[in-house]
Amino acid sequence: MKIVTGPRILPLDGTAPEALAVDGDRVVASGSRAELRSRFAGAEQVDLDGALLVPGFNDAHCHPSQAALARVRADLTGATTLDDVRAVLGAEAAATPAGEWVVGQPINESRLPGVDRDLLDSISTAHPIVVVQYTFHRAVVNSRALELLGYRTPADAPPGGELRVDADGRLNGWLLERAWLDPWLPGLGHSSIAAAGTTDDQVRALREINAELHAVGITSYCDAIVTPLELRMFTAARDAGVLTPRVSALLWHTYYDAATWPAEQPDAARLQLAGVKMMLDGAFSGGTCLCRHPYASATGGDNGLQVLSDADFTARVRDIDAAGIRVAVHANGDLAIAKVLDALESLPARAGRPNHRIEHCSIVDESLIGRIKATGVTPVPFGPFIALFGEAVTGFYGAERAGMACAHRSLLDAGVTVGGSSDFPIVPIDPLIALQSLVTRRTAAGLVVGEHQRLDVERALGVYTAGSAHATGESAIKGTLAPGMLADFVVLDADLTEVAPDEIAGVGVRSTWVGGEQVWAAG
Repeated sequence: MKIVTGPRILPLDGTAPEALAVDGDRVVASGSRAELRSRFAGAEQVDLDGALLVPGFNDAHCHPSQAALARVRADLTGATTLDDVRAVLGAEAAATPAGEWVVGQPINESRLPGVDRDLLDSISTAHPIVVVQYTFHRAVVNSRALELLGYRTPADAPPGGELRVDADGRLNGWLLERAWLDPWLPGLGHSSIAAAGTTDDQVRALREINAELHAVGITSYCDAIVTPLELRMFTAARDAGVLTPRVSALLWHTYYDAATWPAEQPDAARLQLAGVKMMLDGAFSGGTCLCRHPYASATGGDNGLQVLSDADFTARVRDIDAAGIRVAVHANGDLAIAKVLDALESLPARAGRPNHRIEHCSIVDESLIGRIKATGVTPVPFGPFIALFGEAVTGFYGAERAGMACAHRSLLDAGVTVGGSSDFPIVPIDPLIALQSLVTRRTAAGLVVGEHQRLDVERALGVYTAGSAHATGESAIKGTLAPGMLADFVVLDADLTEVAPDEIAGVGVRSTWVGGEQVWAAG
């Protein structure tokens, strides 16, 4: 038993206690210091250093497993020149038997141009090589990989995919959406092109990533694409007693089988399958999402990509929903969001249905928001993207549509519960960066995008706590620090309700606690 005091406590349940009583992994009472010390005589007194204690941050859509696996593969995180890329991939190829895949990630071709088929051929023609772009919406391969994948001309791209070419029409090695996702995530009974290292190496890398997440106050997250490989990694970490955050996961739809879905979660408070993930369109900040009105898309055309056909998508949604399982659909553009709602609205009435999700749900209008409210779907929009990509999305979609992008305020005002999301490792996972974006809607260059979508600090905190818990069906156990809830909290070195909005991202984390136990502390 512990009595936790010290900083101002903001439990987000409408109360303002001086202290929390924690027994095991739960908050059992809250109130004044004197009251709790009298009621729980003999409890350990924990007087924390800091200015504000809030529920632990919960990122409802991120990819920590991919961040961990990148460190097991050829890690290009620190590559700043083409020679760096050659050195990292060359070393990996030298350690890999001829004919086996060499996998590198991540790469940002806008910051490091020149990574293409020819560069990768200069590293090895004996190995197929794939380098995953940092957004996971595209990858680049060498000639051997193109041969193995059966890609010879642009016409060989699967539906929902694209093969890029040079000026002379020759494939340049860049694969978009399903052209690379299908071999990367091929589904049950098929082998992925992605090497993954040993379980020990995976768990070591996952522990590193989780420690970095705790350092920014994260106590829970939802990993938004997993396969049996990533589930085995998380399970191994849990079984070894080193899975310190609480993890929910979305299984990629090609691996879904109703017959093998667990009837009960093996450890619901620590590791759970929260639903099945699907993807309907392209990237928001990358300019490939599917919109109702034309725009100068990064595809080179006047709109983005639709990854699955309407018929295939709707049939898959119906199949998963019929099994009582949550569907989580990546949909950025307003046309893609409308198609998701079309499918959900077509479902037969059924009691006990889980709240389905729209991942990103980037570009909306009042009509779509009304439909979202009516269906009970939970949007999980990007938290930091307006601050990070405000100029880019305004350039792609125009000021009016960008002003209704990541429309947390309009959704909340309509009574829709909204989850908080970074999409890490595409961008930093730090929730304080996202909170500043939600409060200011201002980029580093000073551009304000959609001022009417600004939130106050407490509503923004609610998105990254209670909202994210709702998105994974866990509102009954986390999201606030009311008695009976899990004792997951973060202590900050400044009171977010008192600092200037433009200074929120600079607030430091003093300590992070999961289940009443400290998992990270500054210094």
